Amino acid sequence: MKKILVSACLLGNPVRYDGRSKALDSNDLDALLAQDRIISFCPEIAGGLPVPRAAAEIQAGDGDTVVAGRARVMTTDGTDVTDYFLLGAQQALALCRKHDITVAVLTESSPSCGSGQVNDGSFTRTAIPGSGVTKALLRQHGITVFNQQQLEAACRHLQNN
Repeated sequence: MKKILVSACLLGNPVRYDGRSKALDSNDLDALLAQDRIISFCPEIAGGLPVPRAAAEIQAGDGDTVVAGRARVMTTDGTDVTDYFLLGAQQALALCRKHDITVAVLTESSPSCGSGQVNDGSFTRTAIPGSGVTKALLRQHGITVFNQQQLEAACRHLQNN
């Protein structure tokens, strides 16, 4: 059975920058867990960032521009954490390749995982259209990424491909 990559925070792991999770309550998720089809992953932790950590946002772009080397990921205190985000994204891609994963469910608005929007870099929680770094790299390599509100669609896609 095909596996699916899921953001660790959506599975209840307290790995977000603030030491919390964004646990989902979902029958679809429960079924995937029961079938041992989920690979849990946090790109920020995998990239070497601690919990808790300063909030980070992409400056002057989104994940695609970070991957292309034209934008940076910065924390509220001005620390450049771009390399951590890129390393985590590369590890997510390696994990997908190792397990032949073609579908991921990642956390919306995250500078790593955002699939349709990210914050604008002003640290005012202002969302703009765009992708997180991990989402961008996975998509560039043919992996279909959904956010947590699209879990049902992700399950259908997984069944059909």
